[in-house]
Amino acid sequence: MKDIIKQLLINIGEDPERAGLRKTPERVERAFRFLTEGYKKDIGKIVESATFEERCDEMVVLKDIDIFSLCEHHLLPFYGKCHIAYIPDGKILGLSKIPRIVEVFSRRLQIQERLTNQIAEHMRDALKPKGVAVVIEALHLCMCMRGVEKQNALTITSSMLGVFKSDSRTRMEFMGFIKGKV
Repeated sequence: MKDIIKQLLINIGEDPERAGLRKTPERVERAFRFLTEGYKKDIGKIVESATFEERCDEMVVLKDIDIFSLCEHHLLPFYGKCHIAYIPDGKILGLSKIPRIVEVFSRRLQIQERLTNQIAEHMRDALKPKGVAVVIEALHLCMCMRGVEKQNALTITSSMLGVFKSDSRTRMEFMGFIKGKV
């Protein structure tokens, strides 16, 4: 990867031997490996160690989970907040594991729409809850820094499964929680 970064620097007209750039190929490689470490994580192990039988049937909501990901089209970052809710049906998940699920999927080359669906589907498959809801609000640097150059264009995606899809009251309760209106 270092050789590719060095060639990239040459191709844009830079001198990779310049003092400020000598270690850039190594730094970029380390950064890129960190930003894409989600490919190497076993999400099944993350969840299986923290799934518990519990008689709980009320909504569990985690909001404002920070996300950082790379757009697969331009390899530029997008970042924002992820909000997740589920209604248990006999099983709950340790709360710290929910942001870990978000991190595994966001640390891959992504599009926001797929990321939203992957998180929701994994929660559904792992817990078999009555429903799962995921909303992501993100800024995409590929839109802010280039192309249309719209710095404040927030992209919002959602995935509603189970009762969140079939029952508008449940969906609205979740939306109220994440907007701070409950």
